Amino acid sequence: MFIEQATSVAQYYPVLLKGIGMTMALSVIGLGVGMAIGLVLGILRAGPNRALRVAIGIYTDLFRGTPFLVQVFIVFFILPEVGIELDSFSAGAVALSNISACFIAEIVASGIKSIPVGQVEAAAAAGFTRLQQLRLIVLPQALRVVTPSLVGQFVLLIKDSSVVSAIGLLDLTRAGWVIVQSVPNGLLVFGVIGAGYFLICYPLIHLSRRIEKRG
Repeated sequence: MFIEQATSVAQYYPVLLKGIGMTMALSVIGLGVGMAIGLVLGILRAGPNRALRVAIGIYTDLFRGTPFLVQVFIVFFILPEVGIELDSFSAGAVALSNISACFIAEIVASGIKSIPVGQVEAAAAAGFTRLQQLRLIVLPQALRVVTPSLVGQFVLLIKDSSVVSAIGLLDLTRAGWVIVQSVPNGLLVFGVIGAGYFLICYPLIHLSRRIEKRG
């Protein structure tokens, strides 16, 4: 019986491959856009402008402190009511990019704050502009410090991408729900789905461990 069901699951490999491809596409977009926006927000969050620091802090806390599923529903179901209509893929990508940016911003800000003030003051005394201080002294050290945390956040984001299945997008999790309708063995089907996520995430987990050992 089990072998027959396993064979039946294997026959759905096109659905699984499509789900894996969708999950990876969403994750890459979420990571790329989130990293770019999060880096800028993190720099401003650790900057001298108090109003910006507070505003960004409120923004990031709002999204980090609310369920990601709710955020996806707002983007997909609520934004159309104000004239912003997105398909399921775009909605998922926007929500993932936003939540990624919020977490990355706080990670980057903490890394910048960990740099000794004396180094910045010495650079200023040597005639470095604020941009040069940031680019040549602060960011290289800060990013080195927070790289393990960033990689860990990337892994969490890939797993969080499974939430987009709730709006009908055929990602890896949704592929599992499709398959289990025909192969009534949830343990087997979602065991395969879990293995798929593990195979996607493990290289990043391994990378994070190697970086931590080097540090």
